Amino acid sequence: MQKVLRYLLALALLPLALPATAQAQTTPWATYITKQQWQAVGKLPGVDRQIVSRDIGKLNESVGIIHRDAVGPTAQAFAEARGDTGGGGNRQRPPTPDSLKCGVTSSSRQSGAGGILHEHQTETYVVVSGGGVLVTGGQILNGRHTTPESVVETTLNGPSCSGQIVGDYVSRYVTEGEIVIIPAGTPHGWLSIPDHVDYLSVRPDPDRVLSDHYINPALDGSEPSIRLQK
Repeated sequence: MQKVLRYLLALALLPLALPATAQAQTTPWATYITKQQWQAVGKLPGVDRQIVSRDIGKLNESVGIIHRDAVGPTAQAFAEARGDTGGGGNRQRPPTPDSLKCGVTSSSRQSGAGGILHEHQTETYVVVSGGGVLVTGGQILNGRHTTPESVVETTLNGPSCSGQIVGDYVSRYVTEGEIVIIPAGTPHGWLSIPDHVDYLSVRPDPDRVLSDHYINPALDGSEPSIRLQK
């Protein structure tokens, strides 16, 4: 019996006795994205372009690059926010089906900015060029929910609700070099951009609603190659 107990104790202590090199074998690879690579993705058509999305252990994480041209502080600006296309603008949307309605239906305080909230995804903006007035907080008024096949839901941010930002919001001018952390469920959008704004968005994905193995097709064959996992 004593031999059996000693054997079981030895098995229990085995993980503690493993050398550092053996434990390190389970450590995921780091992912390096060069300035040239994210700038190359930033030159692609569109507004929001995902660079990479990967499994980092307890959650997935994505990084995107966003470019927005000049807009003014009008109620129609960014009416679509990113909607189903990942873009902004003042285009008129078709009526929203009941199944896609989201947000509140009335408010006494309007921001004049269109925006979006992501149900699962927090975003950290790192402004790399330009600037503008960013509106955060409050609620989405008469919003439209993304659809399962939309690029916002499949590739960029996961399930989201876009519309006008109202209620208890905050407006602040942000510029190159500044960082903004936007928690999941927080509406956000641009009220005005004098010239342009470009920003990286770091996107933790604890609920794994996005791919755990995505590299922007424009980076296929680029050097150095982007490694997602062992």
